[in-house]
Amino acid sequence: MSKFEQTAYSLLTDPDDLIQQNNSSDDRPLICSVDDFYRPLEAANFPLSFMTPPIQSGFLHRFLSGSLTKEECRQIGFREQTSRPELIERTVLEVAGTVLTAQLALRYGLACNVAGGTHHAEANKGKGFTILNDLAVASRLMTWSEDDHDVWDTDDDIDSIKLLSNLYRGDQRVERVLVIDCDVHQGDGTATFHYRSNLLHDKLFTLDLHAENNWPFEKETPTYDVPLPDGTTDEEYLSALSNSLERALTEVQPQLVLYNAGVDPFHGDKLGRLSLSWRGLINRDKHVIQTCVEREFPIACVVGGGYSKDVREVAARHSLVHRVSAQVWRDNEMWIPIT
Repeated sequence: MSKFEQTAYSLLTDPDDLIQQNNSSDDRPLICSVDDFYRPLEAANFPLSFMTPPIQSGFLHRFLSGSLTKEECRQIGFREQTSRPELIERTVLEVAGTVLTAQLALRYGLACNVAGGTHHAEANKGKGFTILNDLAVASRLMTWSEDDHDVWDTDDDIDSIKLLSNLYRGDQRVERVLVIDCDVHQGDGTATFHYRSNLLHDKLFTLDLHAENNWPFEKETPTYDVPLPDGTTDEEYLSALSNSLERALTEVQPQLVLYNAGVDPFHGDKLGRLSLSWRGLINRDKHVIQTCVEREFPIACVVGGGYSKDVREVAARHSLVHRVSAQVWRDNEMWIPIT
């Protein structure tokens, strides 16, 4: 069972410690039934026009047809596994799930995906075990308008514009998306989508807290880059987060926030170089989510990276952002519409 399935399983079976803080005898799981999860479109039904752009069309079609070159598969990391139908389906579902999560955040103010955060992938290539950048796709879809295109001549273009026009994007136009990336590895792929040559250059902004000495060793240039030294502790991390988050939110004033809540800054992660505790991860997530909710910035969360030989352990870590989100939802009575 993959860590994504295990994350859902944790939410369905493990008692929620944050609920128990208010009632020590309450041992309910956070989610009572698989029917309580929202489900994205099936991979086969997710329109290609939703992914191209920002994904380069030729690369997307080669991936979906299992015809990437050996070098492209090597860069991704999955090598000969890259063409497996199960991996292709999972990759598209991650993108579809993050798009749905962004839509739910625009509808309800806060939402979480049990997967997502494929932040190393670029427009024309995958890297670091990520193939299609879900954060870039969601940003493009949520900020899309008919003004983004000059002339739609072909039947395919007409069909695409109809699909895009009918896509739910909230009640107000989304012009700016802020990606808050707290994965231990820099979201180098996501950063490339806001470069001036890209169609998202004035729509997508990135705040990236990452381990300075960790992979990728050739870094990109996020809008707000916060490299952290090895061994950064809870207190040091939260101080850097608080200062940079305040600046990014104030300057960007996003209509949507995408939060990559990678759990690899945890001191026990096999690929991390930072030293956050379990409580530190909770406090990090709560600070980001509560701050966005207080300022009425819709926030969509994805799980990002996390690595351990014990899949159940890393899934429990990934479940934290869902548990913290539920606590923020309860504390702020977000089921009551803002008037």
